[in-house]
Amino acid sequence: MPSYRALARNHDFTALWVGATVAELGTRVSIFAMPLVAYAMTDSAFWAATAEAVYLIGMVGMLLPAGVIADRGDRLRIMRLAHGSGAVAYASLGVAGLLGSLTLPHLLVVALLTGILNGLFVPAENSAIRSVVPAEHLPTALSQQQARQHIAALLGGPLGGMLLGITRWAPFAANAIAYAAGWLLLARVRADLSAPTTRKTESRAKPLADLLAGLGYSWRQPFLRTLLLYNPAMNLAINALLFLALLRVVEAGFPAWQIGLAEAAIGACGVLGAVVAPWLIDRVPTGWLTILVSWSFVPLAIPLVFWTHPAVMALAASLGLFLNPAGNAGLAAYRMATTPPMLIGRVQSAAQFVSMLTIPLAPALAGGLLGAVSGSTAVMVIIGLTAAACMVPTLARPVRSIPRPAHWVASPATEPEPDRPADLQPS
Repeated sequence: MPSYRALARNHDFTALWVGATVAELGTRVSIFAMPLVAYAMTDSAFWAATAEAVYLIGMVGMLLPAGVIADRGDRLRIMRLAHGSGAVAYASLGVAGLLGSLTLPHLLVVALLTGILNGLFVPAENSAIRSVVPAEHLPTALSQQQARQHIAALLGGPLGGMLLGITRWAPFAANAIAYAAGWLLLARVRADLSAPTTRKTESRAKPLADLLAGLGYSWRQPFLRTLLLYNPAMNLAINALLFLALLRVVEAGFPAWQIGLAEAAIGACGVLGAVVAPWLIDRVPTGWLTILVSWSFVPLAIPLVFWTHPAVMALAASLGLFLNPAGNAGLAAYRMATTPPMLIGRVQSAAQFVSMLTIPLAPALAGGLLGAVSGSTAVMVIIGLTAAACMVPTLARPVRSIPRPAHWVASPATEPEPDRPADLQPS
C-alpha cells in the first residue's frame, strides 16, 4: 500500500514506532509475569490479581495528567523519561531476584510505577505521531500502532512463560533491557516534538480546568461526546463476553493447550485485521465502519449460548477482532486530524481514560452472572448488553455522517482562538 511505503520512508515515525514496539513487548511480558510471580511468592490468587490491578490503576490514573504534560512539554523527553525510568524499575526487580531478596511490596510498587509510566508515555506518543505524520497517513500510522499492540499481546504470554521457566526474575531483567533499548531507539527521532507554543493569555492558575480540558472539549463536540458514552459501554460488554467465554471453557475442563490455541487464533485475527485496516479505512466511511465494527461481535457470539468449546470462543471473537483495528485506527485518526493541536494530548488521554474505566469491571460482571444464572443465560444477557451498546453509534447522526479520510483530512484542525483558553473553545 502506498501509505505503508511512505511511512517506511518517514524516519521519525519509524524511529518512534520501533522504540515504542520494543517497550510494548516488554510491557506485555510484565503484565503476564507479574501476577504469576505474585502468586508463586504468596500462593494467593488475591495478591496475583492485585499485582495486575495496581498496574491498571497506575496507568488509568495517570492518563489525564499525562495529557496535560504532553500538551505542555517536549514529547520526546517525556517518552524517553518514561522508558528510562521503566528500565530502572524493572532492573531493580531483576537485581533483587538475582540476590534472592525479591519481595511482594517491591513487586507491587514496580507494578504501580510502571503503570504510571505507561500512562505518561501513551498521550505523549499519540501527540508525537500527529507531529511527524501528515493527516492523510494517520490511519495507516495508527493501524501500525494497532498491529504492534496485537503482536505484543500475542507474543507476550509465550515469551513471559518461557522466561519464567528459566527463573522468576528473568522476565524483569528482559523488560529492563527492552525499555533501555526503547530509550536508545527514541534518541533517533530528529523532529522537534515540543508542544505548540502556549498562548500568553492562557491561564495556568486553574490546574483542574487544565486537567479536565480534554474531557470538556470532547463533551462539547457531538461526535466525541457520543464516543465518551459508547466506548466504555462497549469495552465492558466485549471484555465481559470474552472473559465469560474463557471461564466457561475452563469450567468445562478443556485442556490448557486448546484454550491457548483459541486465544492465539483470536490474537492472530487482530494482527491480520491491523494489516488490512488501512485498506478498509480508505474505502469505508469512518462512521459506518465504526457501526460495522460494533455489530460484528453480536452474530458470531450467539453460538456461545448453545456450545461451550474453545473453537466456538475463537469464532465468537474472530470477526470483531479482525475489524477492531480498523475501527480503532479510523476513529483515532479522525479525532487527531480534527482536534486543535494544543489539545491533542488532553483529548486523546481523555478518550483513553474514559474507555478504560469499565474494563476492570468486566471480569466481575462475567463472574457475577455466571454465579447467579446458567452459562447460556449469562451469555444471552451480555449479548443483549453488547447490542444495546451498538445502538449508541448506530442512532448517532454525528457518527453516521463521518466520511472517508479522503474527505475529512481536507478539513484539518484549526488553532484555538488566540484570546481564549483552549478548554473554552466552542464547538
